[in-house]
Amino acid sequence: MIPQAGKAAIFRELHARQRPFLIPNPWDRGSALILESMGFEALATTSLGVANMLGQKGVTLKQVLDNCREISEATRLPVNADMENGFADAPREAAQAIRLACEHGAAGGSIEDATGDVRKPIYDFNLAVERVQAAVEVARALPVPFVLTARAENFLHGRRDMDDTIRRLQAFEEAGADVLYAPGLHSLAEIRTVTSALKKPFNHVMGFSDPSITLEQLGAAGVRRVSIGGGLSRVALKAFMGAARQMREGRFGFIADMASVAELRSAFARSPNS
Repeated sequence: MIPQAGKAAIFRELHARQRPFLIPNPWDRGSALILESMGFEALATTSLGVANMLGQKGVTLKQVLDNCREISEATRLPVNADMENGFADAPREAAQAIRLACEHGAAGGSIEDATGDVRKPIYDFNLAVERVQAAVEVARALPVPFVLTARAENFLHGRRDMDDTIRRLQAFEEAGADVLYAPGLHSLAEIRTVTSALKKPFNHVMGFSDPSITLEQLGAAGVRRVSIGGGLSRVALKAFMGAARQMREGRFGFIADMASVAELRSAFARSPNS
């Protein structure tokens, strides 16, 4: 197994490439091993995927950390941890989630400016920046070259304010974040507008975008990392529900689409410590 410091170094190097890399989001050990067997270079946890797996609307910090450890220990690939808003409002308290992500095996992690409160979904600008500054301070004190991602969540919460989103990302960049992220961008034009205003690598999540956009187009638009959030979990659950509906109706055509046992066993064959 590659040491955590080695994974973190590899993860940092991936962001320096000229072409974007794909970072899919598994939700458990099995899905992580399948993605590794398919040749992906890095993985990212998904809090939505964990909530779906557990049958919950949301997740706790402990559940996110346990999932991070499970996936990090299962694979030789670097893992980025979705730490939501750090599960706290105060900057120093929220920043501790970054330390905990590292302690649970992550090579990188993210902190976002969404509050979790539907009445006021986004932190005020100054507090959002202070939270990123605190997270950067924690990340730089870690024993591995941890990659910190800062997320501006406006577009996911009905605030389609491009100027404010860019202002936040630029401030996060200035605060020392390694990667910037603005989920909810839909078009290539929106993506270009954001990336052209930044100097550091930008992560784009395709779960909210025009699905016809290709990886090549994302690279040309300035994207350096491409994730899918809870997309793979949702696709898997949709297939599950579709098959279950067929079965409930007494039909079994879905068995033609099953993964082969041999393919699954091949993905799961490697011991976590090999």
